Amino acid sequence: MSINTPLNPKSKTPIYLQIAEFFISNIERGILTPNSIIPSVRDLKKSYSVSKDTIEKAYSELKKKGYIYAASGKGYFVSPINTSDKLRILCVLNNFSLFKQKIYYSFVKSLGDLACVDFQVHNYNPNTLKAILESNIWQYNYIVIMPIFESGTDPELYLNILKSIPENKLILLDKFIPNINCNKAVYQDFHADIIGALTQAKPYLSKYKNKVAFLPRNKHELSEIIGKGIEQYGKENNQKIVLTYDILKESITKNSFYLVLSDEDLVVLLLKARELNLKVGVDIGIISYNESELKELLDITVVSTDFQLMGETAAELIKENRNEIIKNSFKIIKRGSL
Repeated sequence: MSINTPLNPKSKTPIYLQIAEFFISNIERGILTPNSIIPSVRDLKKSYSVSKDTIEKAYSELKKKGYIYAASGKGYFVSPINTSDKLRILCVLNNFSLFKQKIYYSFVKSLGDLACVDFQVHNYNPNTLKAILESNIWQYNYIVIMPIFESGTDPELYLNILKSIPENKLILLDKFIPNINCNKAVYQDFHADIIGALTQAKPYLSKYKNKVAFLPRNKHELSEIIGKGIEQYGKENNQKIVLTYDILKESITKNSFYLVLSDEDLVVLLLKARELNLKVGVDIGIISYNESELKELLDITVVSTDFQLMGETAAELIKENRNEIIKNSFKIIKRGSL
């Protein structure tokens, strides 16, 4: 490719943006075709007689906007263009639990024939997410990600991965990360939500002598965030709430309230209560995290976001091409277990 566009050093537009705009114009006009290689930083530096930093900044701008991609050891290439009438969307969830299925299926249903949605799971592992994106990122119009990782994960690791996605393509779901450039997000505020829900439940909790929160045995960062919210609620309301990560080692006692984050632990708690002839809602109180049809049938009080609404809202942002960061609703549903 020959470089024949002059640069204007007197323009208010920085040199690196002039270079980027030249490539954008040629890509959109079809002069530079999908997957074709573009000049190296060294070659372009010679052609324009500018610094290496200027070229790298121009290429960084093109990558951020999704016009080019880098192949390790090979150079820079023009991003593929979706020629189908349908949008191509990659949805990468942290897991495929019952609750995440609700989000995913409502998202796909709301998009209808507008989009083709591919699905992947990173299983709380940022390296898995990185591998998924390295081979897929440039062929999609949108990348929908749940950025929830294992407890103790270095934030810089997943921040760098998320920053590699052009901001006009990235949609954050379920958890929002403030220091990431992202135009669209539908999220929960896990810390504030649990405090608000327990505050609403406070009149019902006062009748219980002991209060215990069972956090998941397989720790991840959300359980830590929620745990800190529970602790803050206890301090602010002068209520001692014991946090424990192992329900199997804990005794269940009469006149106690239990907040259970995982469904697995809820089953253990109900079995222990039955063995001790403790009546749920009378001898012990229970609040479970995340709504499901089974908990409704069992008459279990829940604190939960609206999973279906989260998927539908994310789909609306895409259908309306709307840039917005939206907090999803979270509430307590009072039932007979409390």
